[in-house]
Amino acid sequence: MSDVIGKAATAAEIASSVSAGKTTASAVVDAALARIGTLDKTYNAFTSVVADRARSKASAIDTAVAAGKPVGPLAGVPFAVKNLIDIAGIATLAGSKINADNPPASRDATLVQRLEAAGAILLGGLNMGEYAYDFTGRNAHAGPSRNPHDPAHMTGGSSGGSGAAVAGGLVPLALGSDTNGSIRVPSSLCGTFGLMPTYGRLSRAGSFLFCDSLDHLGPLARSVWDLAASFDVMQGPDPADPVCTERAVEPTLPRLDEGIGGLSIAVAGDYFERQLEPVAAEAVATVAKALGAKRKIVLPDAGRARGCAYIITAAEGGTLHLQRLRTRAADFDPETRERFMAGALTPAAWYIQAQRFRRLYRQRLLEVLRDVDVVIAPATPVTAPRIDQVMMTIAGVEMPVRANLGIFTQPISFIGLPVVAAPLQRAGGMPIAVQLIAKPFDEQAALRVARWLEREGVCAAPPA
Repeated sequence: MSDVIGKAATAAEIASSVSAGKTTASAVVDAALARIGTLDKTYNAFTSVVADRARSKASAIDTAVAAGKPVGPLAGVPFAVKNLIDIAGIATLAGSKINADNPPASRDATLVQRLEAAGAILLGGLNMGEYAYDFTGRNAHAGPSRNPHDPAHMTGGSSGGSGAAVAGGLVPLALGSDTNGSIRVPSSLCGTFGLMPTYGRLSRAGSFLFCDSLDHLGPLARSVWDLAASFDVMQGPDPADPVCTERAVEPTLPRLDEGIGGLSIAVAGDYFERQLEPVAAEAVATVAKALGAKRKIVLPDAGRARGCAYIITAAEGGTLHLQRLRTRAADFDPETRERFMAGALTPAAWYIQAQRFRRLYRQRLLEVLRDVDVVIAPATPVTAPRIDQVMMTIAGVEMPVRANLGIFTQPISFIGLPVVAAPLQRAGGMPIAVQLIAKPFDEQAALRVARWLEREGVCAAPPA
């Protein structure tokens, strides 16, 4: 039992043991709550813990198991969510001091409901960068989330608490959001698997959006099975989210272990070979060699796409928060406030042109990817910087940390392609991940490649 309730247990192991009656969901939850009580004093991943709710849910699962009733594919699996995702009875913070004055959420977000319907057990809300406008995991109000591999280093943002909670073994599964890289950057710096699904694939209903035309929700986990299983149960149309696809559920688990046979895999060149440190280049080379990927392709205009993503993010974010900027400017993190103010002043012509280019860029990339199933690219240009680090040197050039951790993620989320972040553990060093980029609605391909890399021991996400 100790292995299944320990920090290294995966969602697959927990669900199998609980469903078979070998372990109780109550024992799993109590162990997880104990870890949070001890370890989170260092990691600062959680901003709220719903212990009574979790224990009640666990008890109900144990009763169902004892009665021989079905309990779902994620039975007894503890999970937590970035605190921009609604938890009934708790104010949805989105990392903000201002939102703490809001009334509690009246109901759980759609994805929370779907995970719990599959037997998973919510433990609480997770720390994040203010209003998700962050790549570092620092929060001026709650303090920074800290990297479990070395607490002096940052988790990456804005889903920093999600990365810390999974990498630290507090929970095997967490939800984050990704606008420009906020699932993939923490996955890389903390060494977890992460999935940014196709834009519109998973419902965002019941979440505090940052940039409506770019926001995705998705899972972080310590195994690819966990990632795929959670993704499968969260799929499906949702009229409460106007951009959620009407596509039927397309399970990925049945084909997860098919391997890489029949898949065309290439490496992203040009833009994705510049402005990165050797450790990031080595990660891409290691994965490419393991997969036998010798073809290199150019994703045209990636730099321009990143610039346009900045414009859209700033303009939509600044507009969203305009009233708060007028009435409660002093309650923002100063760094976040300045970027939102700049965004609110962005000329409409810039925003329109950026959206026009977005359509053109999508057409160009889909043409390039027509005969490619998965593209390998770096996830971050470096491993986790120190928490207090403001500048970093990449390829001999000094540049701001906050603005450039997403240099390789922004051009991809800009057009909503699905991506799995697959981490490489480095002996004596901090982890780093690669991006496995697929075509729209083909999460299956990226997950299959990630699973193959995991089985071959190339990629792994053990707790720190």
